[in-house]
Amino acid sequence: MSSKITIPKICIQCNNGFIAKTTVTKFCSKKCSGKSYKHIKKNEKVKKAQDQEYLKSVGIDMELIQSKEFLSIKETCLLLGISRMSLYRYIKNKTITPSKLGGKVIIKKEVINYLIK
Repeated sequence: MSSKITIPKICIQCNNGFIAKTTVTKFCSKKCSGKSYKHIKKNEKVKKAQDQEYLKSVGIDMELIQSKEFLSIKETCLLLGISRMSLYRYIKNKTITPSKLGGKVIIKKEVINYLIK
């Protein structure tokens, strides 16, 4: 099935105008498409490196947290990517049920895994 439509568009990468033959075309050429792909991948690597550096500077090892069976409030917040107040709100609404060990509040990893699924 061939189409004879022509749609004037502007390339996302180089901002040059071009005539697209489909409605989903974003780039004027394979070269611009490749440059955009490389730029996206580079940004992903930079973001990942920044996240790892941040966790190292804070002194938190995510692999260690993920391997634990019981988590503290701070570790749970980091694992879920939420604030402390949001976690307390989940506990108040009984979405997450904590346990207490002495005076310390701990949360079972199973509860978090159940919440995520």
